[in-house]
Amino acid sequence: MVNVAVIGAGRIGTVHARAVADNPHTRLTLIADPFGDGAQRLGEQYGARHTTEVDDVFAADDVDAVIIGSPTPLHVDHILAAAAAGKKIMCEKPVDLDIARVDECIATLGERAAQVMIGFNRRFDPGFAQIQARAAAGEIGEIEQVTIISRDPAAPPASYVAQSGGIFRDMTIHDFDMARFLVGDIVEVSAVGQNLDPQIKAAGDFDAAVVTLTAASGAVATIINNRHCPSGYDQRLEVSGSTGMLDAANHRATSVRYSGARYTEAAAPYLDFFLERYTAAYAAELAAFVASCESGGPVTPNVLDGRAALALADAATHSARTGERVRLS
Repeated sequence: MVNVAVIGAGRIGTVHARAVADNPHTRLTLIADPFGDGAQRLGEQYGARHTTEVDDVFAADDVDAVIIGSPTPLHVDHILAAAAAGKKIMCEKPVDLDIARVDECIATLGERAAQVMIGFNRRFDPGFAQIQARAAAGEIGEIEQVTIISRDPAAPPASYVAQSGGIFRDMTIHDFDMARFLVGDIVEVSAVGQNLDPQIKAAGDFDAAVVTLTAASGAVATIINNRHCPSGYDQRLEVSGSTGMLDAANHRATSVRYSGARYTEAAAPYLDFFLERYTAAYAAELAAFVASCESGGPVTPNVLDGRAALALADAATHSARTGERVRLS
C-alpha cells in the first residue's frame, strides 16, 4: 500500500484525490493547500488529514509519495523539497514556464530526474494508448502523418490567460507530448497563432493555433488547437502509416444516435470537459505511478519529457510570433 499526499486542493487536486481514493493500492493520507478550506473539504470527504502548511507533507513519516497539483511557479520548489525528503513524486504539467529553471531542477535531481513523473495524462487515455501501442508494434507500417485535434468548449478568463505562459505552454503542451509519444524526437517546429477572441488578444496570447512538427523519422504531426469550440470538448487523434491508419473519435455519454425525417445520426454532445473526458486516463496514470513507486524503477513520462515538451512550446511561441520555422538541436 502506497501512502499518498496531494498538494493542491483545487480542480486538479480534486481529480487526483479521487483517483488515489479509488485505487486499491493507495491510501490518501494527507491533503495540503494554504488557501481557503479546500484541504479540509477534501480531507473530510476522503478520510485524510489536511493541512494549510505544505511543508507538513515533506515532513510526514507516513507519506510515501507526493502528487503535486500546486500552481506552476511552485512546481520546482515542491519537486525538490519532496525529493530531498525521499518521497516518490508525480507533478502536474508543466514543470515550469521557464526552461532554464527546468534545467536547474533536472541538474539538482540528477539520476532521480527519471523517477519524477510529469502529468501528461493523455498518454494513459485507453484509446490513445492503444493507438500508440498498435502503431509501435508495426500494425500500420511506418508512421507518416499524425493529426491531433484539441479544442476546449470555452476560453478561460483573460486573467488566467495572462499568467498561463501562453497557449503553447498551457494547452498545446499536452499535444506536444502526445506527438513525441507517437513519433519520437521532433527536429522542426512551425506554428500559426490566431486571435479570434479580443480579450485573449488583449492579454497578449493566441486563443487558437495550428502547429506543424517534423520528426527525426520524417513523420509530420499537425496539432489543431482552439480555446473555444461550439460543439464542446473536441479531442481526436489520427495516425496514418504506410499500410494503414488508426484513429480515436470524440467521447460521448452514450453511443445512441437518432435518425428521423429532419435529422439522421443525431448524437449526444461530447463529454463536457477534461475532468469527464479523461477520468480513465487519470486512473491509469496513477496506476503507472504506483507501479513505479513499488518497483523503484523509472517512470514515463518524466521530468525529461516535461522539458522536451516545454522546448517545443517555446519553439512554437517563437514561430507564431515571428513567422519563422524553428530547427531544434
